[in-house]
Parts: sequence; structure tokens; C-alpha cells
Amino acid sequence: MKKYKIFDVFLFVASIIIGFSFAPLDIDLKKYILVVTIYLVFSAMYSNQKILQEKGSLSFDYGISYSQSFALFAGPFGLLLFEIVNRFTTYFQRKVAKTADEDEFTDTLYNIGSFTLYHTVGFIFFFSLYPYAQMIPFGFFLLFFLTALLISFQGNILMLLSFYFSGNLHSWSEVVVFIKGRSILDIAKVALTNALLYYFVMENQWEMLIILFTLNFMVSRSFVSKQESVKNELERDRFREMAYSDFMTGLSNRAMMDKKMREINGTGELLAIVVADIDKFKRINDNYNHSVGDYVIEHFAGMLKSHTGKEDLVFRSGGEEFTLFLRGRGYEECVELLESLRLNVSDHPVEVEFNGVETSISYSASFGLYFNEMSEDLPMERAYNYADQLLFEAKELGRDRLVVRNGQQSLVYS
Repeated sequence: MKKYKIFDVFLFVASIIIGFSFAPLDIDLKKYILVVTIYLVFSAMYSNQKILQEKGSLSFDYGISYSQSFALFAGPFGLLLFEIVNRFTTYFQRKVAKTADEDEFTDTLYNIGSFTLYHTVGFIFFFSLYPYAQMIPFGFFLLFFLTALLISFQGNILMLLSFYFSGNLHSWSEVVVFIKGRSILDIAKVALTNALLYYFVMENQWEMLIILFTLNFMVSRSFVSKQESVKNELERDRFREMAYSDFMTGLSNRAMMDKKMREINGTGELLAIVVADIDKFKRINDNYNHSVGDYVIEHFAGMLKSHTGKEDLVFRSGGEEFTLFLRGRGYEECVELLESLRLNVSDHPVEVEFNGVETSISYSASFGLYFNEMSEDLPMERAYNYADQLLFEAKELGRDRLVVRNGQQSLVYS
């Protein structure tokens, strides 16, 4: 049997021994059954309202536990009986629905054992200090908070041990992350809720007890819905990013370029549209292979990114062709940037492994730059075609060229 399963069984056996050491029940049986029924009903409702968050290999449940109030009302033995009924009811429901995990049974034993053990310590702690708490203002609620703090500490220790035995805890940094995930506000929320539940149970205020449970259920439902909404939004953003991204280079793709062109079209923005292309790229593929060609494309994409700023837009518009929208710059500044980029490409060959040998591959690139105001009289599509034509001229002039046009004036840099 695996270590974490042995640990789960050990906690369960220990809870049985501890629980029965507090037998029999020291409360009215009819009242106990009534409270058990109410707690079971709402526990079943809450079972689908967990707020989970994963950080690395660890997961966090931010739902509220109501066992503290029940343990103080019924004692460790009463809590043990409740946890056995509650946890095994959930276990059999999941088995019937075929949603149970592989370790569902031992997880059930862990929940029964851990809850009973650290709430027993909380029970002893609470009633040891209860006479003194009555002497100070808000002592009742303060004592609940201190007890919840103690229970949370024990719960964290047992959970970390479970993570360790199951192999899900790899470093002290993960321990720190887990502990930081348990905030004081969460503990205060649990303490206040359990304090009110305990008060209503002891005072036989059943209407208020049910109202508080219902209110907490509605709040939990709201948090779960918000979490699901945020999760769905993140997933939509991730798929949207994938749809607009080039997987090889990490740049935006042609679809994103078309989208940005529609957004800029007719806005009057002063923009430099640049179409760039790796010279004689087919020869690289033919002389080496397509894998080496991919390295050259990635290298060129890295050069483009390193020479542009946050406001600029860089796209892989197809194959070895790239498009840049240089924003917030004057004409001369754009020309200087591209000429520097062109020279840097020629001066920085790609280092690749080919046939088991480190190989240096030099290459060059050509650029066409069209600079103008993107007004209603100059659609983005037409401006892009002008830049594409300038790239064609750079290729015709011998490659490794920058051909620019500002309005009607064209210049060549080589």
C-alpha cells in the first residue's frame, strides 16, 4: 500500500480511538438527530459549491467548513458519527454516479480522520478557555477565531503531510505557497460563521440557523459562478490568443494583422508599414533542411522583436515574410530603425547544429517601408500593398536592401 494511503488509514483509526474515548453522547438525542439532519442537508448542497484553485502541484479549497460549530455542540464522538455518515454518503453517491476518483475511499478516510482529530483539539482548547473568554468584550467571537486559527494550523500540517506522502510536495517553496494560500480573512470568515451557527444551535433558533445556512449557500453559489465565469473568460482569451498567434515564432499571425488593419483603417494615425522578407530562403532549405530553415525564421523573428518597442506590432504574415507596424515614430526614426535592423541581420548569423556539427549560417533580409497617414483616402490595404511593392523593388535591386517611400518620394538603402 502506498504511503499516503497508509497515512489516511492511520488518521481514520486514530480518529475512531479518540472519538470513542469521548463516548457516549452528552446531549439530547432528539436534538442531535435534528442538528445532524440540518447539517447533512446543507452539506449535500455545499458539496458542489467548492471554490478550488490550483497553484503548481497543489490545490486549494476555499469553501467554508462548518465542522467547528458541530464539534463544539456534539463533542468529538458526535462529530465522528456525523463525519462518518456525511463522508460515506458522499462517497457512495460518487460511486453510483461513477465520478469517484481512484483514491476516493482512502480520501474519505482521510477526511473523517483529519476533521475529527483537529476538531477534537479545537474542542478541548475552546472549552478550556471559554470561562475566561466570557470576561472580555467579544470574547466569544475572539475565542472562536483563535480556535479556528488552531484548527487551520493543524489542517495545514496534515494536508502538507498528505501531499508529501503522495509525492505532490517537492520543495519548501511549495510549502510556503500552500501556507500563504490560507489567509487570515478566510479563517476569520470560518470563525464568524461557525460562531453564529453554534449560537443558534445552542439557543434552539432553528429559523436563524437555516437562514444562515441558506445565506452562506447563496454567497458560495455566487463565488462559484464568478469563478466559473473568470475561468471561462481565461479559456476564451487563451483560445483567442492561440487563434491569433504564430506557434513557431510566438508573433501575431496574419489573422491578427488583418484585425489590426481594420482597427487602424481610417483613423488618421501616422504609421510606418514595413514588409520584410528573408533573402534566398529557399536556398537555405535546399542546402540544409527545413528544420534549419525554421531556426533561421525564428532567429529573424527574434531580431524583429529586439528592434521594436511595446507600441509596435510585429506579424509573421506568411512563410519567411513578416510585417511590422511602427507606431509613434517619425519617418526618419523609422528609416534609422530599419537600416540598423537590416545591418544587424547581416552581421549576426544563425548558429545551428547540422549533421552533428555546429554550423554558422549567414543570411540577409530585404525591407519595404511605406510611411503615411492612414486616412479615409488611404485604406490600410492599399498602404500595405505599397509596402509590399517596395519590398519587391528591394529584391529586384539585388536584395539586402531597404526601399522606403514617404508619400511620393522613394529612397533605397543598401
